[in-house]
Amino acid sequence: MASMNELDAVLAVARLRSFRAAAVALGMSTSALSHAVAALEGRLGVRLFNRTTRSVATTEAGETFIANITPALQTIRRAIDEAGSSGGAPSGTLRINTPAAAAARCMPLFTEFLRRYPEVKLDIVSEGKLIDIVAEGFDAGIRLAESLPQDMIAVQIESSLRYVVVGSPDFLALHGRPATPADLTAFPCIRVRMPSGAMYRWEFERHGEALLVDVPGKLTLDQPMLMREAARQGLGLCYLAEWHVADDLAQGKLVQVLDGWTPVVEGLCLYYPGRRHVAPALRALVELAKARFSTQQPGHAAASGRFAV
Repeated sequence: MASMNELDAVLAVARLRSFRAAAVALGMSTSALSHAVAALEGRLGVRLFNRTTRSVATTEAGETFIANITPALQTIRRAIDEAGSSGGAPSGTLRINTPAAAAARCMPLFTEFLRRYPEVKLDIVSEGKLIDIVAEGFDAGIRLAESLPQDMIAVQIESSLRYVVVGSPDFLALHGRPATPADLTAFPCIRVRMPSGAMYRWEFERHGEALLVDVPGKLTLDQPMLMREAARQGLGLCYLAEWHVADDLAQGKLVQVLDGWTPVVEGLCLYYPGRRHVAPALRALVELAKARFSTQQPGHAAASGRFAV
């Protein structure tokens, strides 16, 4: 029989692709973790990982083993958390996967949650690429509503999100303003690389007409904060969620163009697997997210620290 420590060690190594990083995450020495994995491999009679001095990768047998034990371990942990929290405050660790920009956007929610439930730990992993949160051992994720897997339960955090095209005043004075999205082909733009590696085509919509524009530009970036800074420096027009540039627009550091062409989409959602038993800590986060969202709706006063759209 494998111990929980051995199984946790295997999952941590598989997730982090490193024995050293896994040991740090689990609060144990690298040698102890390596011994635990080796002991389990010895009893199973199979190698779970291929190791070199520079990399760690799961074997085919390791991938199958990890896929099989992950749901069972999550069920056990939920049962332990639920039993430990019965009659008391929520406790344990919540692992949440989300893009970095969404994590920053949700920091007021996380802050209030930790203040209300001091026995709970939040482990936020920022990642642009959409993953299987169940297979990767996460309790929940945060993404735009349009990006959610269909088999998840979703709790809306923001009602809407608008995208904008912006440029610096100096840039617009030098190059002029595009009148329509089609004009962008004649303007230097800051191109966007998606987490998948594909180039993002800027999306527009007006009077029921949808357009996708593969904009030109010498600079390609994959982080919103870098795109915003590049736009501030006059390196090109930039396409971003409005929340990234709201302060710059208010202060005149950036100017919006093509107003009326950029789409409004459903905002961020907290999502998690549909399970019979939801850990008390996750249930508490869900309820807090619902309560905060309700204050955004018409007829409700704004709460301190609410999300500004």
